[in-house]
Amino acid sequence: MPTSCRNLMLFSALGAAMLCPVTACSADRSDGKQPVRAAHPTTSRSATAATPSSTQPPVQPPELNAGETPAGRQKATTGNAEIGFARGKKGDALVVAVRCQGAGTVKVAVRPVHVSFPLECRADKVSTVYNQFAVSGVNRDGTVSVEAPPAVRWSLTVGRGAPAEEESPTG
Repeated sequence: MPTSCRNLMLFSALGAAMLCPVTACSADRSDGKQPVRAAHPTTSRSATAATPSSTQPPVQPPELNAGETPAGRQKATTGNAEIGFARGKKGDALVVAVRCQGAGTVKVAVRPVHVSFPLECRADKVSTVYNQFAVSGVNRDGTVSVEAPPAVRWSLTVGRGAPAEEESPTG
């Protein structure tokens, strides 16, 4: 399993105000379970891995962390798409992980929680962002809308799991 460093950012319950960035390293993995729940603190982490330009494998959907259960998945895609996800249990967070490669910016919007974020993609690297949302309404069913230029290949995984513990801004 490859290990990647990720930037963690905590967000307020409103889902948009950044409280603090932190760096952490973790191994990518998947548990293959079904969706379950939704919760309170919100985190985001990004990873970028070099991919040789002569051997560009398909952009595989991101893996979830241990204890998180899949709620939706989109295999390698170009252009725009909408991915639905089912209702979850109260108390868990919603996870949206996006991976891309190609020059351009992918714009992601999550409804019904009214959260959105961009992911800057590069032609020579595979970029991944992992966001966990723990705001009001994440236990409802909804959709993730992705807008991407034709030159960008992207994939997405939606999951549910226990909310990450909020870290103090003072470290």
